[in-house]
Amino acid sequence: MGDLANFLIIFGALILVLALFPVDKLRRRLPIGLCRRSWMFLSTLIVFFFVGYLFYAYLFWGCALHWSEMVVPAVFFFGAIFVLIVCTLAAKTADDVTRLCHLEHENVTDPLMGIYNRRYLDRCLKQEGAKAKRYGLDFSVMMIDIDYFKKVNDTYGHSVGDQVLQSLAQMIQGSVRDFDRVFRYGGEEIVVLLPYTNCDGAILLGQRLCDWVGERPLAEHAGNSISVTISVGVSCLCPGVEDVGTMMARADRALYSAKENGRNRVERAAAPQLTNDQYDKLIINA
Repeated sequence: MGDLANFLIIFGALILVLALFPVDKLRRRLPIGLCRRSWMFLSTLIVFFFVGYLFYAYLFWGCALHWSEMVVPAVFFFGAIFVLIVCTLAAKTADDVTRLCHLEHENVTDPLMGIYNRRYLDRCLKQEGAKAKRYGLDFSVMMIDIDYFKKVNDTYGHSVGDQVLQSLAQMIQGSVRDFDRVFRYGGEEIVVLLPYTNCDGAILLGQRLCDWVGERPLAEHAGNSISVTISVGVSCLCPGVEDVGTMMARADRALYSAKENGRNRVERAAAPQLTNDQYDKLIINA
C-alpha cells in the first residue's frame, strides 16, 4: 500500500513537470501584458505544487497502511493529470485559433499587395452600404488606378511592377483612417471604402494621395528611382436612389474620366440619374 502511495505522489509530481511545457509554449507566444503574466503566475503555481508534492512524499513516505490513507495520494495524482490536460488543451486551442486566424487573413488578403482582396470587398461594400442607408450616414468610395502601369512593367519588368504595387498599397493603407478599408480591385486598381465621409472629404483625400504618390519613388531599378502617378474616381452613396453596385459603377466612370482628362487627377462621379418614381419618393421624404 505504501509503495502505491509513493508511486502516485512521485508520478504526480512528474506529471506536473510535464504540464510546464505547454504552459511555457503558450506563454512565449503571448505578447507582453496581463494575459502573459497570468500564465507566468500559473507556471509559478505549478512549481509550487511540485515542491509540495515532494515535501508531502518526504513527510509521509511509506506511511500509507490502509486504503483510507490512499485518498490524498490519489487526489494528488489525478489533480496533476487534470492540470496537465487543462494546460495541454489550452495550448492546443491557442494553436488552432491562431491557425484559423491565419487562414481567415489569407482568405481576405491579396498575397501580393498585402491589402484586402476583391472577395472581401463585396462583403464589406454590402455591410457598409446597409449601415449608411439604415442610419443616414455618409459613405464614399475611391477607385484608384496607376497611370501607364503597363509601361512600368514593359520597361523594368514585372518584379519592379510588383514592388510599385506593394509600395502604393502600403502608402494608401498608411494614409487612411483605421476604420477605412483598402482593397485590390483587380490588376493595379485599388478601391478604398470611406465610411462617414462625404464626397468633398473623399475628393480631398484623393488629391492628397495624388500629390504624395507623385512626389515619392515607389521602387528602384539599377540605381534609378521609379515614380508613378495615379488617377482617382470618387463617388458618394445616394440612399434611396441607388445601391452600392451603382455607386461603384459611378466611381469607375469617374476614374475613366480622370484618365481621359489628363491623368494624375481626381474626378467626382456625376450624380445618379433619377427615375420618376425615385424623384417622387425623394420629394415625399423631403
